[in-house]
Amino acid sequence: MTIKRTTSQKVWNIALWVGQILLAFMFLYAGSLKTFTPIDDLAKIMPFAGENPTLIRFIGIVEVAGGLGLLLPAALRILPQLTIVSAIGFTLIMVLAFGFHVLRGEYAALGTNVVLGVIAAVVAWGRWRKAPITNRFENKVSTI
Repeated sequence: MTIKRTTSQKVWNIALWVGQILLAFMFLYAGSLKTFTPIDDLAKIMPFAGENPTLIRFIGIVEVAGGLGLLLPAALRILPQLTIVSAIGFTLIMVLAFGFHVLRGEYAALGTNVVLGVIAAVVAWGRWRKAPITNRFENKVSTI
């Protein structure tokens, strides 16, 4: 059974894919950097990396996993609701990162946190309400 999409849903679908791909590449890059770069080298870029290397590695692994979660479930149409969960997680991460940077007085990073957080929130909402991805095995729209 095929579900017909309206023109509005097609436009939303394209826009959401663009947002998912942008977020995934940003977080896959940042997560890979935090996961695989030696802490001494990373501390030159991010001074707080030297203060808590375990936290930095954890954040990196979460960002890589979340970046994959933005793309793979939706692209493969297997458990596509995980894309929504991933986008919600990134929205939360950006809210927490915003607070972290405010506490440290790193105001230059706040714009990035806001932009990525808004994109993640729109992707979560859009994949939930505006243009959900159908599960290939159930032939129905997956929701949380």
